[in-house]
Amino acid sequence: MPTSSGLFPRHFKKTFPIAARGEGCWIIAADGRRFLDASGQAAVVSIGHGVPEIGRAMAEQSSRIAFAHTSQFHTAPAERLAKRLLAMAPPNFRNGGRVYFTSGGSEATETAIKLARQFHLENGQKERYRVLSRRQSYHGSTLGAMSVSGNAARRASFEPLIAEWGHIAPCFCYHCPFDKTFPQCALACADDLQVHLSGQEREQAAAFIFEPVVGATLGAAVPPEGYAQRIAEICRKNGILLIADEVMTGMGRTAKPFAAQRWGIEPDLILVGKGIASGYAPLGAVLVSARVVEAFEHGSGAFVHGFTYQAHPVSTAAGNAVLDYLETHKLFDRVNAAGQELHRALSPLQSHPNVGDVRGLGLLLGVEFVKNKATREPFPKEQNIAEKIREACLEEGVLTYPTQGCIDGLRGDHILLAPPFTISSEECALIARALRSAAAKVFST
Repeated sequence: MPTSSGLFPRHFKKTFPIAARGEGCWIIAADGRRFLDASGQAAVVSIGHGVPEIGRAMAEQSSRIAFAHTSQFHTAPAERLAKRLLAMAPPNFRNGGRVYFTSGGSEATETAIKLARQFHLENGQKERYRVLSRRQSYHGSTLGAMSVSGNAARRASFEPLIAEWGHIAPCFCYHCPFDKTFPQCALACADDLQVHLSGQEREQAAAFIFEPVVGATLGAAVPPEGYAQRIAEICRKNGILLIADEVMTGMGRTAKPFAAQRWGIEPDLILVGKGIASGYAPLGAVLVSARVVEAFEHGSGAFVHGFTYQAHPVSTAAGNAVLDYLETHKLFDRVNAAGQELHRALSPLQSHPNVGDVRGLGLLLGVEFVKNKATREPFPKEQNIAEKIREACLEEGVLTYPTQGCIDGLRGDHILLAPPFTISSEECALIARALRSAAAKVFST
């Protein structure tokens, strides 16, 4: 039976257990059931559930001052967290960069779109407004963020409301849009940006936004070597800003503070959310490089944008406490080893006739299910394979993140795994067992 409640649910035809408490990698429901959080609740929780230090830091801050509007005040926790994030960022952020705090990832995308537009206005290039992105991308649920998102299914219902600024080919080697193979492809998917930037499109382009490792919509699709560098080069050559959407991949999820650092590139803007406060408070941010800041400082001096709760003292206190915990317990250093261990535990799945690919980086992994392994043909959307896998894993007490549409927005089933960085060997084995059992159950008919 559907959940009867005053809450507006994600889905009216599903029943949702009541989450009562969390312990490490586990969520305990009000009825006593225990669930291993293999997805970090949508790649959010990095330090684990129920860490008391974070709640204490938030309570302490709220007892001092819980809110101060940024049109009138700055606060110490926001200033401190901004300084720490910039110190973790690529070199072009460290001398003169700034941080714009939001309440989450979608707000960070909205902020970046406006920053890119006003940056070009400050430089006298009024014609530049288009923020380009890739097909099958996802950058948030607000209308601006949906405009730069390229996922067909998520855009469909709201098509009349959202702008079309231009989308290029995805970077997805398992289902290459050009039917090529790396390295013989010569990075055709990156060069598609240069193809797009011709004529009027080039003159109107303001920025290009991408996830360094594509999270929810492609299931932890890692780019081939040279892709990120080629994209950065094309952006520089054409005078457009490079925006790295690290809402899912940032804050250590791929074993670097920011995934872009794995390829040595220097984006102009970096978006973070999710892991920045590990779910303990709503928090996101845009890291703004020094050259973008300089355009505002030397220009109008004011960014025409704002949120009531930006740089919220209690949320930024949570962010600092999470970063303290990550550093004290050396959790960034655990990500590579834990990710490799989870990948190894999953490797037997690759022999299953309906498991097409197990991929990812650090503790952001995806498992894709296919109808035909040889041709990589997907299941029909109507079979809802990803959801059936989620349900079967849930019966084993393991929470996963299912998505459909990785191929064309409709077809293509995968589940995403993004557990807390504290995941143990035993818990990795439990996740793998649940997935093997789920695959056996779902594909037995």
